[in-house]
Amino acid sequence: MEHVPALDEDLKKTLGPATAKVLAEHLGLHTALDLLHHYPRRYAERGELTSLADLGDQLDEHVTVVAQVADARLLTYQGGRGGGKRLEVTITDGSGRLQLVFFGSGVHKPHKDLLPGSRAMFAGKVSRFNHKLQLAHPAYEPLGKDTDDTGGADAAAAFAGRLIPIYPACKQMESWKIAKCVDAVLPGVREAVDPLPAALREGRGLVPLTEALLKVHRPTTKADVEDARQRLKWDEAFVLQVALARRRHADSQLPAVPRRPRPGGLLDAFDAKLPFTLTEGQRTVSREIFDDLATDHPMHRLLQGEVGSGKTMVALRAMLAVVDAGGQAAMLAPTEVLAQQHHRSITEMMGELAEGGLLGGSDEGTKVTLLTGSMGVPARRRALLDLVTGEAGIVIGTHALIEDKVQFHDLGLVVVDEQHRFGVEQRDALRSKGKQPPHLLVMTATPIPRTVAMTVFGDLETSVLDQLPAGRSPIATHVVPAKDKPHFLARAWERVREEVENGHQAYVVCPRIGDGEDEPKKKKAAEEDGDKRPPLAVLEIADQLARGPLAGLSVEVLHGRMDPADKDAVMRRFAAGEVKVLVATTVIEVGVNVPNSTVMVIMDADRFGVSQLHQLRGRVGRGSAPGLCLLVSEMHEASPARARLAAVAATLDGFELSRIDLEQRREGDVLGQAQSGVRSSLRMLAVIEDEEVIAQAREEATRVVAEDPELEHLPGLRTALDALLDTEREQYLEKG
Repeated sequence: MEHVPALDEDLKKTLGPATAKVLAEHLGLHTALDLLHHYPRRYAERGELTSLADLGDQLDEHVTVVAQVADARLLTYQGGRGGGKRLEVTITDGSGRLQLVFFGSGVHKPHKDLLPGSRAMFAGKVSRFNHKLQLAHPAYEPLGKDTDDTGGADAAAAFAGRLIPIYPACKQMESWKIAKCVDAVLPGVREAVDPLPAALREGRGLVPLTEALLKVHRPTTKADVEDARQRLKWDEAFVLQVALARRRHADSQLPAVPRRPRPGGLLDAFDAKLPFTLTEGQRTVSREIFDDLATDHPMHRLLQGEVGSGKTMVALRAMLAVVDAGGQAAMLAPTEVLAQQHHRSITEMMGELAEGGLLGGSDEGTKVTLLTGSMGVPARRRALLDLVTGEAGIVIGTHALIEDKVQFHDLGLVVVDEQHRFGVEQRDALRSKGKQPPHLLVMTATPIPRTVAMTVFGDLETSVLDQLPAGRSPIATHVVPAKDKPHFLARAWERVREEVENGHQAYVVCPRIGDGEDEPKKKKAAEEDGDKRPPLAVLEIADQLARGPLAGLSVEVLHGRMDPADKDAVMRRFAAGEVKVLVATTVIEVGVNVPNSTVMVIMDADRFGVSQLHQLRGRVGRGSAPGLCLLVSEMHEASPARARLAAVAATLDGFELSRIDLEQRREGDVLGQAQSGVRSSLRMLAVIEDEEVIAQAREEATRVVAEDPELEHLPGLRTALDALLDTEREQYLEKG
């Protein structure tokens, strides 16, 4: 009897050390089970050719295509030692064409194999040479002339009349070799432990796991693929949601001090002096938060909403409620610029209430303290003292708040701004500063689609602010095609000058600083892009504007590598209206609030993501005058980059834009694997398309965990959960 590999067995035993090493190093596959979960990216039908027109979007990526040889030319050239040979093969899918090149001694075999009219699978990296796409030295696997040619020589005879799986592959291991490795471990699929409870599987009409794995790797029809995908999506969604449901369950068991605001206290005093009424949305969300704060379990809530919907106001009222109840509240911001900005706007909103204990301060007031890494020693010592004595009811800071030295008198609430920039270690380090776990409120800068909230932030309850405060003006957005229509760009600078002459201010945003430190990176990026120029830089553009179209206006720069005191000084001068035009990097992306600025010009806008552009644009139109945002790009009209810009120009709906943004990224990025370096554990599930599966899986998971928190009666599910939550993935889930 042949050896049936155990699923947790190292691939070395089944495939030999050399193959196993390549799979482990380049594709992260270590066991038979890993390989079975390495699903085909798509399937080619034996008679069908891959569309070559789509390869333009995949420069520098490893692709696998099925195509027919149109012609082959063997050329001899002079050069090097005694010249050499070069084979140029043109392949076609019936409409588009792609060139393959082979050099030197590597030309003989392909010259013999790749005859005009023959078909093969080709794999290699897409590059551009003389403005044409090509694959240099691709690997290939001949497919025989026709479906009916199933002679012994046809390496793909095993696939005759079937769908050919095309696997995510790499240079060291082509798709067809991966297929052979899968064949070797497939017999072991009978041992796969099914993670789905039987009742759930039958209730949803899903095929058993063994059948799903066989059908996904070796389907005979498209219906097989569909059955398998439906089933495997459920596995991923369900196991992930069980992990999150168990976190929520564990969190709900933790003790916390209830924090109820006292009548006639700080919160009431603050509300009484507000010059405007809160929106209906702000009132509803505040109620949800106050209800959570009043319980004896820690709140874990995500506050998300439209750019400019007044999230800071809601967060501040929660902080005041906790101070009223005798606790302290800490706000954690991702950058110093932002921490200073929050400190400035919160002290302005509170007025004399932020001067508790100071002369002229209010009796109801408290002290609002700033703590950042670059503060001088005396200021820092004073801030630390305010925290430990409880003098400061509210502290706003950066990562500096997390350091060991920082002690609180009674930390009751942590507000995290811009969650995705914080790893779990930081969040947990701050939570451990409380005598009991403090309540937690997380704010995101841009809206997130519901399913992403359920996946990435699945351990948090969600509150959404979707109305803009009264008095906010609409923002008009236009794309400025600098290359096709240079006079549009000239007009953009005239518009900036007009706004400044009318007493307003402007931002100009560039992707790069240009101070020499980013030169090597810029050069490398330019080389990789082929003929693309490096991104525009703050220092260069500021200089050109001050000498050219904006001569005579006060133009200043702001970027992350400036000294913190200088950054703060520039922001203060801009906020005071002394600086008319601020040329900056994305440091102004979040939380910067200067209502008098009405126009923003974003240079090389195609180099920013959709949500980032929406976030940047939210810096203008914050006062009563209408805002204008100009997206400058040299990309041609038909490019995907220009389509993204057109989408931003077409809508102010951040939820809609965040969907577009995610559809254009890969799923792994969506789930923040960039944060922990883990390959996304989602291979089948598409966070956007599979909204229903995720929502249903969340319901089922919550029910299962409520009935059996330790999963004692579901050993298959436990095993799958342990596999998902191996150490690396733990961190990835923890970031919520």
